[in-house]
Order: sequence, then structure tokens, then C-alpha cells
Amino acid sequence: MLPTLRRVLTPLALARLAVGWLAVVVLALLSGPLTPPVPVLPLVLALAAIVGVILFASTGVVAQAEHVAERLGDPYGSLVLTLSIVVVEVVLISAVMLGPGEHGSIARDSVMAVAMIILDLVIGLCLVVGGLRHGGMVPNHAGAAAYLSLLLVLGVLAFALPATIGQNGSYLPWQSVPVVALVLGGYAFFLRRQTGVQAGDFTEVDPRIHRAERSAAAASPSTSAHGSVFHEHRAELLSRLALLVLTALPVVLLSHSMAALLDDGLGRLGAPSALAGVLIAGIVFLPESITSVRAALAGELQRVSNLCHGALVSTLGLTIPAVLVIGMFTGQPVVLAPEPADLVLLTVSLLLSVVTFTAPRATAVHGVAHLALFAAYALAVLS
Repeated sequence: MLPTLRRVLTPLALARLAVGWLAVVVLALLSGPLTPPVPVLPLVLALAAIVGVILFASTGVVAQAEHVAERLGDPYGSLVLTLSIVVVEVVLISAVMLGPGEHGSIARDSVMAVAMIILDLVIGLCLVVGGLRHGGMVPNHAGAAAYLSLLLVLGVLAFALPATIGQNGSYLPWQSVPVVALVLGGYAFFLRRQTGVQAGDFTEVDPRIHRAERSAAAASPSTSAHGSVFHEHRAELLSRLALLVLTALPVVLLSHSMAALLDDGLGRLGAPSALAGVLIAGIVFLPESITSVRAALAGELQRVSNLCHGALVSTLGLTIPAVLVIGMFTGQPVVLAPEPADLVLLTVSLLLSVVTFTAPRATAVHGVAHLALFAAYALAVLS
């Protein structure tokens, strides 16, 4: 056990953990002096320090996630990183809704920003860097199709339906119950299949293998092999999982703690308030974004899909039920219907993703299309 801990708890890993939590404590102690409005110089220094700590801690999250992925393989390795960040994000959104004040639109704004960043900015960047290096990358079409099918349905339930059958962009209380059941049921069934009999659909494919052979291999994933790997390396895996979560938690906490500072700075620049939410969402998912780009550079397009599409499926599958339940118990209206421009851009982003990940090869051209769509979203935010 001690040799395992020494291998996992390296000086650099401990430094990342310590710096992250120390920053959380310092920021809490300085909450008084850093209450807006903050003088320009302290504001800039505080934001720079927080971003620096987040970048430093994020590399630690990525390192542990890659070690876990090497042991367990996909989709299990990617799922660990995705859930560790998404669950913390959902808890924080729920805490804000349960706090004082009206925050009925926080879930919509947060999830919309996450969706556009993941579907267009991160995936677009991955496709460009991976396409330029490898010419073209081949996803596991069965896995990508499963993600995108669920995302289309969850997107309709989360954003489109409350705009048409709800009231003022919110579901009525009696409508929320079946929506929560549908979202949670669909997400739970997906996770069970992804980590069970369909696990082979979410692994990398070799384009040289004949499609029939690939389908046969995907139909019989070796779940016992993963069990034996976990049993053999249980101490190391549990240690790395704990370290991953403990290192990721300060990243999310610091991202949300800097929200007020970011609002203050952007307000002075005359920037739209929605821009702060987009920047926060990008920082929260920074570890996953870094891991995705590294996977694309290695030509692992299915891992990119597991990380990006998996993160969005988990975000929708957990956030929407959580906020609807909170809304039902507190009587607080939960506004989910987005602005028409945002709904159009999200719809086009999902359709573009379907085209990209069902193509024989995903190339840098697909990536440029995704990046252009994110630029359009940025334009809508700034308008």
C-alpha cells in the first residue's frame, strides 16, 4: 500500500492539491476586501491569481484522469473525469437555487453555455488539431450515435418543450414530474448500457478493421476483464480517483468564487453579463477540455466524444432533474426556455454534430464549421 501511495502522491500531485485548496481558503478569508466594487489593480491581480491556480490544478486533474484511463480504458476512464466535475457543478447550481434571492434561470444559462462550449469550441478545436495532424479521424459511430440521440431528446426536454407547453419559459409543476422521470430514466438506462453490454461501442476503432469484425467485437465487451483490472490495481485506482476528485473540487469552487469578480470587471468594460457565465463554464470544464485536445492530438476521436458528449449528457441528465425538483419543493419558477437565437444555435450545433460524427472521417473542415458556429454564439452573447 505504501509504495502505491508514494507512486500516486508525488510531490507535484500534492503541490497541485495543496495550492488549489489553499487558494480556496485564502479567497474565503479575503471575501470582505474582494467584495465588489474592487479597485482595478487588486481586481486584476486576484483574477490572474485565480486563473493561474485553476490552470495549475487542472493539469493535476488531467494527469490522474489519464492514469485511470490507462488502467480501465474507455468509456470508464472518461466517465470518471466527467462525473467528478459534473456532479460538483450540479451541487453548486443547486446550492445557489436553494440560497437567498431569485435564481430561476441559472440552470438554463449554465447548461446553455456548457453546451455551446463543448459542442462547438472544444470539439471544433479537437477536430482542427487532430485533423491537421492525422488527416482524418474515425469515431466509433455506434457510440457517437448513442450520445447524440440522447442529446437531441434531452435538449428538447430541457429547452424546447418548456418554451411551447410551459408558462413563461417554465414547466408547470405537474409537467415537471414526468420530465424528471423521463430525463433520469433515460440517463440511468444510458449509463447502464454504456458501462455494460454496449461498452464496446465507446472504445476507439481501427479503421483498418472490417466493419463486421468491429461490430462483433463491440457486441461482446469483456466486462470481466475490467473487473480483474480493478481488483488487481484496486489500491492505486481508488487512490487516484480520490486524488482526482479532491484536485477537481477546488477548480470548480474557485471558478464559481470568481464569478462576482468577473461580473465586476466585465461590468466596468461594458460587456454583457452573460459573458461572465460563458467564461465561468469554460473554466469549470478546463480539465476536460485539456484532456480532449490531448486525445485529439493522439488521434483518439472516440475518447474526444466520450469526454465532450459524455459531459454534456451528464450535465443535462443531472442538472435538469435537480433544478426541477428544487423548483417543485421551493415553489421557485425554473426558467428553462432560452432566447430564440440560443435555441436556434443549439439546434444547429446538435445537427452539425450528427453530421460530423456519422461521417466516414471527421476532418479539420468539420472542426472549422464547429468553431464558426461558436463564433456566432459569441456574437449573440455580445449583442
